[in-house]
Amino acid sequence: MAQIPLEQFPETFGTTIELSSVALGGSIVAVSDEFFAEAFHLLLVEPAPSLKGQFGPKGALYSGWETRRHNPTYDWCIIKLGTSGTVHGFDIDTSHFNGNEAPQVSVQAVQAVDRVPNEADSEWFEILSKVNLGPNSRHLFAIPPTTGVNYVKLNMFPDGGIARFRVYGLVTPVFPQEPDIVFDLAHVFSGGRVVLTSDQHFGVGSNLILPGRGKDMGDGWETKRSRQPGHKDWAILKLGDAGFLSHAEIDTAHFMGNFPNSCDLHATNAESLVPADVPEEGWTLILPRTKLGPHRQHQFQLENVDKPYTHVRVTIYPDGGIKREPHIVSTDTLISEPQKSTKTAASDDGPILPALALTAEGFAPFGQVIQGYADVNAVPKPRKTRITGANQGTAVKFHKLALLESSYPPAANATSGISVYRCQSITLDSRGKWAVKVLERHPFTNQAFIPMGDGAKTNDSLVDAGGRYLVVVAKNGEDDKPDLKTLRAFVASASQGIVYNTGIWHHPMAVLDGPMDLACVETQIGDDNSLDCEIVNLEGEKNLPLVRFLD
Repeated sequence: MAQIPLEQFPETFGTTIELSSVALGGSIVAVSDEFFAEAFHLLLVEPAPSLKGQFGPKGALYSGWETRRHNPTYDWCIIKLGTSGTVHGFDIDTSHFNGNEAPQVSVQAVQAVDRVPNEADSEWFEILSKVNLGPNSRHLFAIPPTTGVNYVKLNMFPDGGIARFRVYGLVTPVFPQEPDIVFDLAHVFSGGRVVLTSDQHFGVGSNLILPGRGKDMGDGWETKRSRQPGHKDWAILKLGDAGFLSHAEIDTAHFMGNFPNSCDLHATNAESLVPADVPEEGWTLILPRTKLGPHRQHQFQLENVDKPYTHVRVTIYPDGGIKREPHIVSTDTLISEPQKSTKTAASDDGPILPALALTAEGFAPFGQVIQGYADVNAVPKPRKTRITGANQGTAVKFHKLALLESSYPPAANATSGISVYRCQSITLDSRGKWAVKVLERHPFTNQAFIPMGDGAKTNDSLVDAGGRYLVVVAKNGEDDKPDLKTLRAFVASASQGIVYNTGIWHHPMAVLDGPMDLACVETQIGDDNSLDCEIVNLEGEKNLPLVRFLD
């Protein structure tokens, strides 16, 4: 055991995980006494505030754990860690406890499976022997890494108060046993770690890998405002294992006036924890610079992922905040352990397309998304989108989210109109996948589809507007055929319409959850004229692209 000066916190615990944090699911399961202040305060994320001068029925108020006086033995608190892991040290904080601080503490641990240990459990073992504490101060202690544990017991001699108790260590990762399961390699429970950031002025980088979407901007990564042209900020994540990557999720939840304008992702394969010695050419671009929007979960299919990676670098332009990023979803991990799958990036199947949630930013290379937003500050282009009240205050109008386009020759006599497609749901294969067999494009017009509900309902019943539909798109290639490297799949809800840009290759409408009517707004000649629609059959391809659904 060694007591560490506060200024050495970054190099001692900077790349570890706070295993006890309530943000990971840490909780108090038993306590000997909490007469003056409840023990749950120990695990809170925020530093302990001063409550000086505030009193309750039992006396002065404190943000911490405080027990009665005159204990002849000691007080104790049993804490369930947010996840199993190896413990490397502690931050035991007595902030604002002065004259009533705990004089001494020790810490015990146990790995308890399918049971909750009690105070007298015979399997507790000591990981921090009795140490002295002082008033109103943080105390850092480093210990030799333990074996995997999921409970710790904080012993306080004889009684008193402690503001915060933070247990630092490394997560014992849990990977799926099935080789075909996709999972998040950057997630804290998979062993992901944030190892380096350019700036964390308003929110620390380690927040990026926490579970859930958080509660406010305070539990995300946020950098200070930049004032120089060309500025960018970045964070580097060590994945839980080397793996073949599929797609990423970048969440800007709660960041509405301060989300980044855009971002890109690079990846590398390095043996070191912090790949500071990897030259720029050693980083592979896996997501080109892409626009981001406010308060949104963005999902992006990754490129150049035919080899495994250990680290991912997210770069934001020019600055701003991200809540959870980047959920790097892997199709498999490497065989760094004998029992793991021996899968490689190659497969007998064609390219796998993850069916990602439709967002305006993800769909932008192919067209526009038409939808309303519960929070008007969450529109994709808040500085440009015109939003007004309408209908005597009973509606909000989002103006001109998409425009109609037509470039037919004048002699074609093309006209704009609204049609309705009554669609039946598609059938997935036995593995829950779906083959893309055909693509079409409209070379002279864009085309909008707007869901109208379940077309199987009778006219006198209420329309069921639920359900989802699949959108598959691709850019045009140099051979004037679909560029299958750009093929993307999105899942749209019944509250989202889409507009295909002129000339974008797309699959005909594919409904997922039962019958659905979709209104189609387009300009066309009609009478099956070849100028209206070009079709390419992919069934002659060696391996058909397969859409993989994520839930």
